[in-house]
Amino acid sequence: MAAVLAAPMSRIRSRGWGGRIGYLVLAAALIYMIVLPLYRLQSLAFADGARGYTSQYGRDDIGEVIWTTVQLAFFSLVIAMVLGTILAFATSRLPRKFAFLRIVPVLPIVLPAVANVVGWAFLLSPGPGYLNAAMRHLPWWNHLESGPIDIYTPTWIIILTGFGLTSFVYLFVSAGMASISAEHLEAAQTSGSSTIGVFFRVVLPLLRPSLIYGGGVALLLGLGQFTGPLLLGSNTGVKVLTTEMYRRVSESPSDFAAAAAAGSPLVVLGLVVVLGQKLLLGDQTRFVTHGGKAFKSAPVRSRWAVATIVVYGIVALVLPLIGLILVALTPYWSSSISWGLLTLDNFRTLFQTSDIMDSVVTSVVASSIAVLFCVPIGFMIANLLVRGRRYPVIRLVADLVSALPLGIPAVIFGVGFLLTYTEPPIILYGTRTVIVLVYIVLMIPFATRLQMTALLALGETYIEASATSGASSFTTNVRIILPLMRPAILSAVALMFILLTHEFAASLLVRSPTTQVMGTRLYDLWANGSYPLVAAMALLMTAVTGLGVALAMLIGGRNVLDNL
Repeated sequence: MAAVLAAPMSRIRSRGWGGRIGYLVLAAALIYMIVLPLYRLQSLAFADGARGYTSQYGRDDIGEVIWTTVQLAFFSLVIAMVLGTILAFATSRLPRKFAFLRIVPVLPIVLPAVANVVGWAFLLSPGPGYLNAAMRHLPWWNHLESGPIDIYTPTWIIILTGFGLTSFVYLFVSAGMASISAEHLEAAQTSGSSTIGVFFRVVLPLLRPSLIYGGGVALLLGLGQFTGPLLLGSNTGVKVLTTEMYRRVSESPSDFAAAAAAGSPLVVLGLVVVLGQKLLLGDQTRFVTHGGKAFKSAPVRSRWAVATIVVYGIVALVLPLIGLILVALTPYWSSSISWGLLTLDNFRTLFQTSDIMDSVVTSVVASSIAVLFCVPIGFMIANLLVRGRRYPVIRLVADLVSALPLGIPAVIFGVGFLLTYTEPPIILYGTRTVIVLVYIVLMIPFATRLQMTALLALGETYIEASATSGASSFTTNVRIILPLMRPAILSAVALMFILLTHEFAASLLVRSPTTQVMGTRLYDLWANGSYPLVAAMALLMTAVTGLGVALAMLIGGRNVLDNL
């Protein structure tokens, strides 16, 4: 009997040379796709006596650029951490009949960042902004001809960035909040603590891992923020390192060396944040909040939670959408709304403009193809990280390389891909292929982490049982593991499709005049001052993303977004 069991168990624990070669090919492909563009950028920056660094960091205003970048990242992180944590705590206290509101903090992710920024610009531009025009009717500001708010200042760019990052923090913190047993909260309340006391003395300490992970991701996204500074800061002199990279590449002639040098601090800071997360977490067993018996989540019975989530939904989602809708339905943008002039002509123009429709097709096709590739790539990497203990070196390389796109801003990969694939041996500039490749690179961390979490949760029992029955690794994965991972895979598909149809920073670098995606086409309309068409295009982007999410929810159930 022991011999019968030993044979299949030896098959599951050893892949032989076939497994080793397969993982080597996977690691080599990751290095080529992710590390090579970054290496070429840095090689160029250090060439000719580090000419790129001399050109970029020898300017008089570089100190202000770096300081603005740090301010944007830090203060937007503070906003996101506070709001994300409050929203997570609020959703854990929702009355049962309002449980559907748990999806509200996630919905802003569906609204493209570029659409969100444009929507707020239509509301808070100093002159024609609708909210500003309304506030100028109040006694405090009726003497003003513009304002009182100027959205094109660093302060408001920080505020909008913070709101944009809140949903990402919420995803991490809410997952940690769901694992806190009601016993801890009830014990604190029995000891006389108020709701606020319970929050600060019990909940926050137990949420430390989630706060560190969520804060790290938000900080990295803040450091690499590109959309707000480009759309709102270009005309007012607000510069950050990412917009400096774009400017260096866009100028004639392009200066890739200076662009690479501008992005170097972001690469270093990204690595520091990732390592800092590991050091801050230390022994994670200190944060275990429930055991294997009689676990029950926190009670849900606070009315204030409903008001908190509704207010957030109005500010983060409803208001920018109202701004977009109003401008999209008017022939021109002004501070006063002429209800008799409302029209659908802007949408008709969009659908009749061939290059705009081509950008929609390119976005959907490139995003879909990238997702199709990312799912199996992410599964293979996750499988290696969870079960590849026999290949420690390959496993370490795959872990580090697959995490790089999460720690390095997308605009850096955009510049790297533009440099790498506009020269021999592989020239892909002007094709959809280069867009698909950069999309795959950007999504590898998400595809890997979401599927790795599911694999860890499954454990080894199913695999050992399948091996005992004589099934091969391929059969086990296809017939047992993948069906069990279906919710996690569909959640990964939904998240990746959302992020890719929104993608703007890297796309703006690798696009060509004949190959554009929705975000880059919207930017061209914005730069040309075609504001009603900008609003209509932003709503079209939102609709396309929403349809993709609806399809994922139709296939995987309404909890697809909850599994993010």
